[in-house]
Amino acid sequence: MTLEDLRVFVAVCRAGSLSAVARELGCTQSAVSQHVKRLERETGVGLLERRPRGVVPTQAGRILEAAAAEGIAGLGLALRQVRDLSDGVSGYVRVATGATTVRHFMSDALVAYRRAHPGVNLEFRTVSSGRGSFDALADGTLDLAWITLGPPVRGIEQRRVVDLPWMLAVPADDPLAGLPHVDVADLRDVRLIRLPPNSASAAHLDASCARFGVRFSYDTGVADWDTALLLAELGVGRAVVPALPGLSQPADGALRLIPVPALRPLPVGWAVRRWDALSPPARAFADLVIEQRGRTASASPGAAD
Repeated sequence: MTLEDLRVFVAVCRAGSLSAVARELGCTQSAVSQHVKRLERETGVGLLERRPRGVVPTQAGRILEAAAAEGIAGLGLALRQVRDLSDGVSGYVRVATGATTVRHFMSDALVAYRRAHPGVNLEFRTVSSGRGSFDALADGTLDLAWITLGPPVRGIEQRRVVDLPWMLAVPADDPLAGLPHVDVADLRDVRLIRLPPNSASAAHLDASCARFGVRFSYDTGVADWDTALLLAELGVGRAVVPALPGLSQPADGALRLIPVPALRPLPVGWAVRRWDALSPPARAFADLVIEQRGRTASASPGAAD
């Protein structure tokens, strides 16, 4: 049994496919199968159940997968920390972000961090889902993930950084543009631009509105909040979006942002595998983002992120 056997086995369990892992690793499906067979010979039990559309771990396989993933992640973290201790100022920080995260939540912190830690390599990765971020944190391929906070996730720590109030974005010539605020009931018959499908922010918005018996009708769908704002500004439609930090609203501009105070704010922040086990460079970046966001919220309470 080798570390590579365990790495491949964990990858197969998560992908549910030998061929998918083979493509990812650039090897043959037979080579991937050999890793699994070696583990099965040494443990004396079947670890995978073959099905028409892939494979799933057996009960024994699930036990081994959980232990192997924990061990691999811990070993990877320890190796990174040992490297970081060599001089204390170098290393890697790998951050999962959405399409608008760096611009609205991290720009000031990023500039300050690069000045203070020029030897640290920051990597920003777009992950398609919160589940994908959690898996990457658990197996040690990510250090930090900026997420919409949700229910507890086993093996993951979530830290709230700020709450985002909701705003109705409309063009300046829209009949609703002059309102000081909008009640949720006023949105009952309003067609909206749909937030990213299957995203935590969209689910949070739908759940908040459901408390008032309101379900939205949608026209256009978008991949991120910035695109929803752009389409609203262009007059393509209306959008309910979080009040993003740094989002200005000039009096003579084409976009109007109207508060929807009855909706529960959207909680966002960091997800990590273990906060107290972050490498020094990763902890420094996470703390700096928290500090910068706190300053922004204090300076502009109506435009919190």
